[in-house]
Amino acid sequence: MDVTKKLKELENVRMEGNNKVFTMYLNTDPTDPDQQGGEWKIHIKNAMRNFETYLEEANNKEELNNFQLVKKNVVKYIKENELHQLKGIIIFATADEVVWYADIVQMRLDNEFYWQESPELSQFRKLITSFPKTGIILVQQNQIKVIESYLNQLENTFTYELDVEEETWRVMQGPRKGNSTTGLGSSNLQKDNFDARYEANQQRWYKSIAPKLDKQAKDKKWEKIFVVGQAFASNELVNQMNKPVDDVILKNMLDHEETKVMQEVLG
Repeated sequence: MDVTKKLKELENVRMEGNNKVFTMYLNTDPTDPDQQGGEWKIHIKNAMRNFETYLEEANNKEELNNFQLVKKNVVKYIKENELHQLKGIIIFATADEVVWYADIVQMRLDNEFYWQESPELSQFRKLITSFPKTGIILVQQNQIKVIESYLNQLENTFTYELDVEEETWRVMQGPRKGNSTTGLGSSNLQKDNFDARYEANQQRWYKSIAPKLDKQAKDKKWEKIFVVGQAFASNELVNQMNKPVDDVILKNMLDHEETKVMQEVLG
């Protein structure tokens, strides 16, 4: 889902009378020391009870009924997705379901609950700004792996591998091992031959792959780009790309699991 588009929709929501908007940001991060006992369940239970108590004391039966309809939908959504929890849950909802947005996110949230005429969007805006569409490019000699993320979640990954004999970069499917030399055998002599060819041709090889990465960045609307790898390979690739790179991280992580790379790069 394009959350930027959803944000614009929510910015125009203005409810009237007793049909208000429920906003919830719930921290469910299991790595948070304050969440070790599943305290998020207590937070949401207390928030719901406080709203109901307030509306009961105000003797506003229609608004109370609307809130309880929203509560029913919220509790149902959380129960149905409890086994798929990540770090947080965001919900915007009205009783008539004109507004209903629920998402499980891979970002720690501050617990916030609102029942008012319009959705509370400050934390939502901050998340979109902090975790935009991002391309992480892992480079290691004749292999380049691309990890695409959005809102701190993995969206796609693929690997380019150079056929040394044909000098053509190809998209490879499935897991790939680092330091593979497509088109060459695995003997020490062949490896030495590859290393020599790499030293002689690396600038030209990276220049040929750079336009493909620039096009990917444009087509997928990456707002941030990170290049990760050994110093010369990373810096050479950055020099050949037209798209600006936000940071170069001098680590060899091509064989690391994607979420581990994202944690290292995006924090």
